[in-house]
Amino acid sequence: MNLARYCLENASPAPERTALEVIGPDGILLERWSYGDLRRTILSIAAGLTAQGLARGDRVLLRLGHSSDFPLMFFGAIAGGFVPVPTSDMLTSPEADQVLADSGAVLVLHDGKTALPQAQARLLGPDDLAALKATVPGDFAETAADDPAFLIYTSGTSGTPKGVLHAQRAAAARAPMYQGWYGIGPEDRLLHAGAFNWTYTMGVGLMDPWANGATSLVYSGPRDPEIWPGLLEKSGATLFAAVPSLYRRMLKYGKVDRDAFPALRHGLTAGEALPGLLHVQWQDRTGRPLYEALGMSEISTYISSGPLTPTRAGSPGRPQEGRKIAVLREEADEPEITEDEEIGLLAVHRSEPGLMLGYWNRPEETQSAFFGDWFLTGDRATRDGDGYYWYEGRTDDVMNAFGYRVAPEEVERVIVSHPAVAEVAVVARPVRDGVSLITAFVVPHKPDFRDATLLAEFAGKHLAEYKRPKEYVFVDALPRTASGKLRRKALIAS
Repeated sequence: MNLARYCLENASPAPERTALEVIGPDGILLERWSYGDLRRTILSIAAGLTAQGLARGDRVLLRLGHSSDFPLMFFGAIAGGFVPVPTSDMLTSPEADQVLADSGAVLVLHDGKTALPQAQARLLGPDDLAALKATVPGDFAETAADDPAFLIYTSGTSGTPKGVLHAQRAAAARAPMYQGWYGIGPEDRLLHAGAFNWTYTMGVGLMDPWANGATSLVYSGPRDPEIWPGLLEKSGATLFAAVPSLYRRMLKYGKVDRDAFPALRHGLTAGEALPGLLHVQWQDRTGRPLYEALGMSEISTYISSGPLTPTRAGSPGRPQEGRKIAVLREEADEPEITEDEEIGLLAVHRSEPGLMLGYWNRPEETQSAFFGDWFLTGDRATRDGDGYYWYEGRTDDVMNAFGYRVAPEEVERVIVSHPAVAEVAVVARPVRDGVSLITAFVVPHKPDFRDATLLAEFAGKHLAEYKRPKEYVFVDALPRTASGKLRRKALIAS
């Protein structure tokens, strides 16, 4: 099984059918890719990478911005039997160095615009990418279902990004979402609000529409909230995927009513919890539901509402068909499933085909993520008598910044390295219902230091934009327990 082959051939689309449209401001069509063009170019890239002397399973680091080159190189690497390592174009050079060193990537594909690793690496730039796309196409590599397909980095509790290794079977394992969340068919046009380099976009915006013979729409241009209603209408999108915070901003700044974007059947949301009030407000204004899904980098989504699972405000829904999900008692020595309404650890059975192969080069951490035969998601939840699950927060301190998981320790390590900072603690502090901002509480070396701009500029040189604190609060001391442990909850509540 080859993941790229599955996505492009599962629905047996006619070669002339439209697979991808990249649209710009005012819905202007920038690029159109048919399934035939897409398949041919991806196989050309696979052949071109093979000609570069890569061996099966070699990692390929992608430092590409928001252009069609990103999915082409991603799927082209997989088609050739190699393992792409997608990264955000917002990463700084030091952050790219971390990923390069940890992944052991033998090649870096870049567009000449993104920050590159400072360490010595073999680079292929814009002209080389054009040559890859012009290579005589071959065929898909004969990979097995459990062979590595791609390696994605996510924030972990240690504060160091860790690689999540997925198998070739990961795309086919997404099938329960097709009707359990989307209600998707070949005539659909799915617009995703995210950038190509986000796994939410790669899966929901590309893999799943293509596996169903549908058309993927991806926007390239300014991302002001008021533009999205018009894009939905002009693109003829029938499905729309975004994070809850974008739906909130659309309601606040955009023209949203029951006459807007008439082709849209419903919205899809994931990446962060959907507040119940926002769900109600969107449905009241548009007359159409928001279908939520709960997932993570290690498995993608596994709980959702959808056309076949009515929404309940505040709940992400029920397990998708075939998924084996449970809430386990926290204090038990062996896995014990809780009773209804009892808070516990949200877990996914290791038999789930969409579950990661493991954390890259971290066997101990992979093993510790399991409790018996159950993978612990790091979330707490309850289950009601109708099988709906209700999110009850994280079991660790990992923050959620507009859909991105960010470890506070990673941010703290950067801020405290500034010579003016003695101590720092970083938390996601709620500012209003459903909205939290990454906030740094700083103990300065000198009591009169209060220069938040200086620290923000320093963070900008070392951290991707979504990881940077949005607020700096200067304090005399950080709240700690009698044993010296930082009390993050006290900062969140302050």
